[in-house]
Amino acid sequence: MVNTTGVEPAAQCGGGGGGGLPLASLNHISVVCRSLQSSVNFYRNVLGFVPIRRPGSFDFDGAWLFNYGIGIHLLQAEDPESLPPKKTEINPKDNHISFQCESMEAVQRRLKELGIRYVQRRVEEGGIYVDQLFFHDPDGFMIEVCTCDNLPIVPLVPEGHAIIGLPPAPACKRAVKPPPALQQQLPAPVAVPSPSPSPPPQCVPSPSPPPQCVPSPSPPPQPQCVPPPKATGGGCVGEVEASIPACPMMRPCPEQACMQV
Repeated sequence: MVNTTGVEPAAQCGGGGGGGLPLASLNHISVVCRSLQSSVNFYRNVLGFVPIRRPGSFDFDGAWLFNYGIGIHLLQAEDPESLPPKKTEINPKDNHISFQCESMEAVQRRLKELGIRYVQRRVEEGGIYVDQLFFHDPDGFMIEVCTCDNLPIVPLVPEGHAIIGLPPAPACKRAVKPPPALQQQLPAPVAVPSPSPSPPPQCVPSPSPPPQCVPSPSPPPQPQCVPPPKATGGGCVGEVEASIPACPMMRPCPEQACMQV
């Protein structure tokens, strides 16, 4: 059934404008083939797709396969002889589907093992290289294997980042060059040396206290010799008390030194 009525523009999708349809993702690709079995073998054994169940209500022959987040729906042609001639020339500009790969060397090695003819191309953009391999399925429909993920996605419309889900594009900041007259008035820039890093703190031991003078103990006082009291009626004549040597005990004046008066 074909919708022939007018369709109003869809509301803004994904936060962007343009009135695009509210789509979610790519679901499948449908290919009409001359030999259903040959095509199933190719998409399964060469491209790695897995056969899945298809609705049993279909009244025509076909097969569904799925992998890499998309499906391949193969339809058996009712009259294979009425299909356009199979293409033999591999033209990279022809209609095709493309698959991202992790190792181009592994893909080339596998294609050589299977005896599948392919054409190789390399694209360079701003120092970024993209490798491409092109080959045909059993009905001449072209398949590409590439490393296109090397190229960044750059939307060409302002709302593209929001629709695709990319972060906003950074604002372009250009340095404004002052006019020549103003350049003469501006002082020349002076290079200010960066401060040298301060040396790490050093641990300085605290000064030891000065030695204290401890007086040596004084010797015990020597006993003094005290002369005995003079005897009544007599005394020592010529006795010099200072000449008496210090003695530990008191002794009387010797009789030899005393004279009777």
